[in-house]
Amino acid sequence: MLKIAIAADHAGYEYKEILKKHLEKQYEIKDFGTYSTDSVDYPDFVHPAASSVENGENEFGILICGSGEGVSITANKHQKIRCALCWMPEIAALARQHNDANMIALPARFIAKELAIEIVEQFLTTSFEGGRHQNRVDKIAFC
Repeated sequence: MLKIAIAADHAGYEYKEILKKHLEKQYEIKDFGTYSTDSVDYPDFVHPAASSVENGENEFGILICGSGEGVSITANKHQKIRCALCWMPEIAALARQHNDANMIALPARFIAKELAIEIVEQFLTTSFEGGRHQNRVDKIAFC
């Protein structure tokens, strides 16, 4: 069963709970928080979730905040993370096909709950195309 990390800040909490409930039917979900709508600092939840994907404990990660930007920027500080900010299913598909994204960031304040589910489903069911894209992905990490 595919293992997925999920995390959110207070703005993304409601979406996290909806996505978690939807995805638990067919995936193993590890919830890294937050666990309420009380104001929090998103890096406190994103770093553990991203680390779990980076070290192979989870294959993919889903992050949610108001704009999706903060969680995406934070996750992408991890060397082996390729987190894509997605607001439509087509962007999620391209993030997987061309960039081999292993985490997705959603902007809860700008997309409907139903659309969030569609975007995540597209992300999780799309494969990396490899080929010409592999060479580009290999050049992303900078150390």
